[in-house]
Amino acid sequence: MKNIWGIIGIIVVVASLALAMCSFQVRQTETALVTRFGDPVRTITKPGFQFRWPVGIENVHKFDSRLQLLDIKMEETTTAGGEPIIVNSFIVWRIAEPHKYLVSVRDTKGAQDGLEDLLRNARNSVIGRHYFSDFVNTDPAKIRFESIEKEILEEIAPRAKSSYGIEVSSVGIKRLEISEKTSEKVFERMKADRKRKTDNILAAGTAEAEKIRSDALAKQKELLAVAEAQAKAIRGAGDAEAAAYYKMLEADPELAMFLRDLEALRTILKERSTIVLGTDTEPMQLLKGIPPMKKTEPKQ
Repeated sequence: MKNIWGIIGIIVVVASLALAMCSFQVRQTETALVTRFGDPVRTITKPGFQFRWPVGIENVHKFDSRLQLLDIKMEETTTAGGEPIIVNSFIVWRIAEPHKYLVSVRDTKGAQDGLEDLLRNARNSVIGRHYFSDFVNTDPAKIRFESIEKEILEEIAPRAKSSYGIEVSSVGIKRLEISEKTSEKVFERMKADRKRKTDNILAAGTAEAEKIRSDALAKQKELLAVAEAQAKAIRGAGDAEAAAYYKMLEADPELAMFLRDLEALRTILKERSTIVLGTDTEPMQLLKGIPPMKKTEPKQ
């Protein structure tokens, strides 16, 4: 009886070892590559329990299938205008072709080294085609960060895929710094740009003010000319009326003064007004009665 249980135990142990040697499990975040005598047999992307031939015949290589981030340290490069800038860039990647990845870089460290070289070369090449104003500008519409990042991605993605079996999802510039000397040049350029805009605004304002002054002077001259013409007409009418009174005054002074007083009284009483004056005040004395007038002979 004891021998039977011992045999069963041995069978269980052997079966467990055989199962362990001929099976493996793939997790949700993994991709597995099965090789037979070093040659790829199949790639497994779905999670679950899988079988294989014993180790030595078939080997299983597991890789992280999730997106991974590689952050490149701050490095100096040069723009198209020769300005040195310090750039901190990053790359987001994942394994697309496990066999090519295994043969070319073998592990994550090798992949990061290869991607870092590719990113450095592509970044320096693309940045070298753009001027500093594409990175730092007083006008936000002229900053071309997204366009530059897209150019770097388009340059690096095909190489990473063909050389390492790596799919590059995105490339970005995380941080941008400039040296003190470059900062001074940038600020001087910004000050000059601001001064140019200020001068343009002042020139436009001066031109507009000059136009307004010219229009005002022209209207002033026009109004003065109209007023002068009206004044001449009024003076002419006054002189003609005065001449008539002068003739009347020469012909009969008392009658002329009487008519003048009547005209003044008519003008005063034209509107409904209340006026307090003495009865002896001209021309109010006319309200007391018509003064006696002597008949005079007209002058010959």
